Amino acid sequence: MGQAMHDLGIERMPLEQRIALVQEIWDTVAVDAGLPSSIPAEFGLLEQRVAEDDASPDDVVPWESIKAEAAKRWRR
Repeated sequence: MGQAMHDLGIERMPLEQRIALVQEIWDTVAVDAGLPSSIPAEFGLLEQRVAEDDASPDDVVPWESIKAEAAKRWRR
């Protein structure tokens, strides 16, 4: 564990607070790096996709199939 985590008591924070802290830190890093910020509509779309996946966990396509299909399309 890093010294800053110990000095700030981060390791003693509840999990949800640590996750929120990481998000806040990442947001400042993204701004400083000039990365585009996420918009609420993107979060809504992600939540919708997670809900769809949760509702149909067996409705998936293996990664190898996706790569093969992409490679086939690329060769055209």
